[in-house]
Amino acid sequence: RSMCILSNYTPECLVRAEVSCKVNELGTFENGTISAEEFAWKFERAVNIARIDPYRATTHNKGIMNGVDSVVLATGNDFRAVEACAHTYACRDGVYRSLSECKVESGIFRFWLNLPIAVGTVGGLTSLHPLAKRSLELLGNPDAKKLMEIIACVGLAQNFAALRSLTTSGIQAGHMKMHLTNILASFQATDTETETAKKYFEDKTVSVAAVREYIETLRK
Repeated sequence: RSMCILSNYTPECLVRAEVSCKVNELGTFENGTISAEEFAWKFERAVNIARIDPYRATTHNKGIMNGVDSVVLATGNDFRAVEACAHTYACRDGVYRSLSECKVESGIFRFWLNLPIAVGTVGGLTSLHPLAKRSLELLGNPDAKKLMEIIACVGLAQNFAALRSLTTSGIQAGHMKMHLTNILASFQATDTETETAKKYFEDKTVSVAAVREYIETLRK
């Protein structure tokens, strides 16, 4: 024989996560400035761009795998194998594409994800590592099939959240809020200082120097 492990590519081991609803049930965004119909159209277009542009697909799929990898790691499975398999599947027709798809038709919004995943819930780290065991307990002790479904749903939810931000307020706004929170924590800001600073920086550029100066001003 040539080798013991031939491939981590498992294209027949597919799991599908899908969500659908009426377009008007999506609600409104940006304080009502973006309607459900406009959001659905922008969302579908964003997914379609990732279906045809490998540059966009790279970041699009990275977002999906942010969610997928977190569950795979938490349950003691091999996230590198899952990652490699997913990215190979994404270019199965010769072009690297989005793993998720979206369709808005006849007033219905549909969003789905097909993902090849091979994971286990018995043996290996899943049985030996206490945190992996606890993670599986929190998930209701799923079998391998159910865990695949959970992983795919987390990936789809992560993708939806990212695209929602990108097509409305912009994901940078969320990043800046998180950045501000981390900087404030490094300065040991009190709850009152934190709330005051967050309001102050709502329309201002966040930087370590700017936050330091503002906190020092508050404390004088």
